[in-house]
Amino acid sequence: MRLSAKEARRRFAAARVARLATVSADGTPHLVPVTFAVVGELIVFAVDHKPKSTTRLRRLDNIAAQPRVCLLVDVYDDDWSRLWWVRADGTARILDTDDAAVDALVARYPAYAERRPRGPVVSIEVSGWTGWAAVES
Repeated sequence: MRLSAKEARRRFAAARVARLATVSADGTPHLVPVTFAVVGELIVFAVDHKPKSTTRLRRLDNIAAQPRVCLLVDVYDDDWSRLWWVRADGTARILDTDDAAVDALVARYPAYAERRPRGPVVSIEVSGWTGWAAVES
């Protein structure tokens, strides 16, 4: 069953992790999990302190080259009546920092309360919410 934009946004905002899809300048797709917060009409995430193979992150390079992005959250269960997914399509901007965005992330994730993200913040203006659920909730 197709979800309304309102229900899709509600389910997305309640999820703990999303998958961020970006595309490089040469068209190569890239997919990574991200922690996030929904702030008003925006989805935000930050580069945090977790170990990474490089500080030059492909997701940031991809957004700089092609700001259109997609995020996906989903629930899988062997009981297929519980399945659902939500996709948010939008345009991303890279900010040096955004205190309101970081505050929202800190409020959602205890690890960020212990160590605030200090890297760039990505702010995504959502242009569309799409979702599906096996049954209406």
